[in-house]
Amino acid sequence: MDHSRDLTRRIDLTAAPGTGPARDRRPVYLDRMPPCNDACPAGENIQGWLELAQAGRYREAWQALVRDNPLPAVHGRVCYHPCESSCNRRALDTEVSIHAVERFLGDLANREGWEYVAGPPSGRRVLVVGAGPSGLSAAYHLARSGHTVEIREAQPVAGGMLHFGIPAYRLPREALATEVARIEAMGVGITLSHRVEDLLEERIEGGFDAVYLAVGAHLAKRVDIPARDAARIFDAVSVLRDRELGGAIELGRRVVVYGGGNTAMDVARTARRLGADEPIIVYRRDRAHMPAHGFEADEALAEGVTIRWLSSITEVSGSRVTVERMELDDEGRPRPTGEVETLEADAVVLAVGQEADTGFLRGVPGLEFFADGALRVGADTSTGHAGIFAGGDLTPGEKTVAAAVGQGKRAARHIHAWLDGREYEAPSRPPGVTFDMLHLPLFAVAEASEQPELPVPERTQSFTEFRAGLSESEARYEARRCLSCGNCFECDHCYAACPEDAIVKLGPGRRYRFEYDRCTGCAVCFEQCPCHAITMVAEPGATPPVPEVGR
Repeated sequence: MDHSRDLTRRIDLTAAPGTGPARDRRPVYLDRMPPCNDACPAGENIQGWLELAQAGRYREAWQALVRDNPLPAVHGRVCYHPCESSCNRRALDTEVSIHAVERFLGDLANREGWEYVAGPPSGRRVLVVGAGPSGLSAAYHLARSGHTVEIREAQPVAGGMLHFGIPAYRLPREALATEVARIEAMGVGITLSHRVEDLLEERIEGGFDAVYLAVGAHLAKRVDIPARDAARIFDAVSVLRDRELGGAIELGRRVVVYGGGNTAMDVARTARRLGADEPIIVYRRDRAHMPAHGFEADEALAEGVTIRWLSSITEVSGSRVTVERMELDDEGRPRPTGEVETLEADAVVLAVGQEADTGFLRGVPGLEFFADGALRVGADTSTGHAGIFAGGDLTPGEKTVAAAVGQGKRAARHIHAWLDGREYEAPSRPPGVTFDMLHLPLFAVAEASEQPELPVPERTQSFTEFRAGLSESEARYEARRCLSCGNCFECDHCYAACPEDAIVKLGPGRRYRFEYDRCTGCAVCFEQCPCHAITMVAEPGATPPVPEVGR
């Protein structure tokens, strides 16, 4: 079957101005913001490292990737990849499997022992509280700037919620431990089982010039459910944490999980691996309104988890769980119907959200908290106390691994600038590029590579990672599916199309140059550029301004 599609854009010669005795417009090369880069909470230059990966320059690709994110093997497994949801290739066949290529590079770096390099010593010391994704990211970027960094972690293992909140079947502990060890090898010190009780005293005693607070959300939120007769009720955070610490977890064969987020899916799948016959998730809204990502629910259902949508637990009495059916009002909010039924359960696990423990910060002058307990910070991640910055689960915003890593990077840049007595100014963002702006020629369908998974009966018997990574050939193929939206990749389309020989090749990696004494402003190069890396602008002094062609 021929899957080819001719996507060559037709040029409307009646709408676009042609050439004449005097040029009134000229082409310029302009790199735009690819949608994948724009959507990445960690701020990765995704298109940049994909370009290197498709050329087989894997170490350079990894180095480009870790300029922004020190945990690629982790992200390649647990990030919810909003970059792929924004990928322009979705309009052609399927999005580029960016996270799978990222995992390939991270795993390759772990196998090869590639190392990070700290910057020249600055003589400054920074304390990071919390060894989760945000704290590790901040420590890494600060070390790259030459600062001495010490992390204080209350748990016996580094990683924060990466270790205690994400089950091993999704994130193997070896992959996490290797990337943490690489950060330590830069000179970052991590003190485990050390709970900071007096922040100001710790700062003074350690001689720290600045502090970054990155405490994770390890406390389960409470929910009022009438319970009696010694009902066995657990919270999801404790179940996942005890499992990681090797504690004896006896949930039984009939487990009910209350909640509709990703943690609820994780704990139900964990219960399945611990021997539950058919874990049941009870959630008060419908699937369209659940906070969990769709693929998380799909994976849970595939593994034998049952999800009771539009249901709410009203009482737990011994092994009996009373569930009331809900309905959604016109605004999508759940409301009770009065219809109830009873489920039998050996254990009920509450997965209704987590929050950070901020008790040790309440006595620090200048710190302000929102009503929900989140710490107030400025746009520069600074708090109301000089030299103390914060991010991650402590602060308002998106609660994902990628967002936490991005916050840590941003905080490190602001801390570095503050230590130098200046303010950090983020570089301006170039304009974006959408699918309708691309000038794609004849196109053949190239579906994304599938990552092999363990059969369901096998995966539910252990905590072994259930999804494998891509091979080298698959990862390179996947990287080649990138359309390079908005950025020149030296395809020579403009060079070959120019009728006036007004485009000069500057050599590999150096792109092209326009010779304007030859250019007539015909815009053929613009129309032939597949990725919209050329923009037509008005000729200096020309009137009236000419709008960009093809928009």
